Amino acid sequence: MTDIRKAFSNGKAFIPFVTAGDPDLETTEKLLIAMSESGADIIEIGIPFSDPVAEGVVIQEADLRALASGTTTDKIFDMVKRIRPQIKCALAVMTYMNPIFVYGTEKFMSKCKECGISAVIVPDTPFEEKAELSFACDANGVELVSLIAPTSHDRIKTIAKEAQGFVYCVSSLGVTGVRNEITTDIGEMVRLVKSVSDVPCAVGFGISTPEQAKKMAESADGVIVGSAIVKLVAKYGRDAVKPVCDYVKSMKEAIS
Repeated sequence: MTDIRKAFSNGKAFIPFVTAGDPDLETTEKLLIAMSESGADIIEIGIPFSDPVAEGVVIQEADLRALASGTTTDKIFDMVKRIRPQIKCALAVMTYMNPIFVYGTEKFMSKCKECGISAVIVPDTPFEEKAELSFACDANGVELVSLIAPTSHDRIKTIAKEAQGFVYCVSSLGVTGVRNEITTDIGEMVRLVKSVSDVPCAVGFGISTPEQAKKMAESADGVIVGSAIVKLVAKYGRDAVKPVCDYVKSMKEAIS
């Protein structure tokens, strides 16, 4: 069983996201270690990028702060490799095709393996164009997480049949960000996935409160939260570790 699958083996998985380098890598380092101790089952590490097309304003601004602080992909890898023995949960990277291609696809996935990163999430990679990434991922034992959206319809089963790690169910149309209400029939999305695969399903985009997380976990195997955490980091800066960890604990408790 892979690290990602193990994360779903003890009940519902909570998957927080943090932008690496916001406000600096020292704070990210503390956050990763502390979140793993506070109930995170998988942590998504966002690699800052100047054109993050799937992200709303909150994460866009976090990316700009991280880039302004001098954060680079190599610095992120070096930091993760150094602290990986202190992190109790699985790790995934969320990034885009451009940073991977610029870095070198094979080199990027090899670095993930070297640093103990178990999966990559690349939201701007269409299912039909994932072959180059898949080849490099498979060669290095890194799982390429597939995304499905409310508009995927007939493609959901096709995507699910080849899914690795977990399926990222996008709860709402549009970009990431806190939403007051999620109206997508997540249960139907999960049912379609499960009809062709036993891969776990985790829901993201728009979830911010324990009540929302609990509702989503009734249908899905896990819950992903990004913007709500990034907002806490924006508010508290280098003092964000405690408020973020308190939030992680409350969300994990809500879905347990």
